[in-house]
Amino acid sequence: MELIGFEKVRDGKYLKNYEITYLNKIGREKKYEIVSRRELDSAEDLGGKPSGVSIVATKGDQLLLLHEFRMGVNRTIYNLCAGMLEKDEDIETCIARELYEETGLKVKKIKKILPPSFAAVAISDTTTYIAFVEVDGEFEDNSSANEQISAKLYTREEVKALIDHEEPFSSRAQMAAYFFSLGIM
Repeated sequence: MELIGFEKVRDGKYLKNYEITYLNKIGREKKYEIVSRRELDSAEDLGGKPSGVSIVATKGDQLLLLHEFRMGVNRTIYNLCAGMLEKDEDIETCIARELYEETGLKVKKIKKILPPSFAAVAISDTTTYIAFVEVDGEFEDNSSANEQISAKLYTREEVKALIDHEEPFSSRAQMAAYFFSLGIM
């Protein structure tokens, strides 16, 4: 695949749309559309700066899951606590802020922050960190008026039941929940 063109086609408030043109493996032109959370000057900027974090949080032998309404799919799903890095914010501060805003809980210990990975590789260049943390405190609703979030700690058995009953999950939350239910984390 050879990149031969890169053009912004829409400039939204939160997402920018780009059309990328390639020559495919048999030499034919292929146009592909992506979205980005960032302003991209060229194709070299694709997947550059991480934009946020997904937080796999535990408290003792329980996993934190959010049951939240997501406008993009018009339904309530199980998800991880997550959010966007603010300008000049470091990842540790972002983790603590997002966790508190969405749940009222506080970070007790950051166990591991994985390097940035692509969040939706088929449609976006967005990269995010995945953080594994231990949490403490009591639940509070500090979310914005534009968020409908119910946060709860689940045992391994409760998580397994959610997965077995095919409840709707985000893919990252489903993967974390599956490994948690097996006792791997």
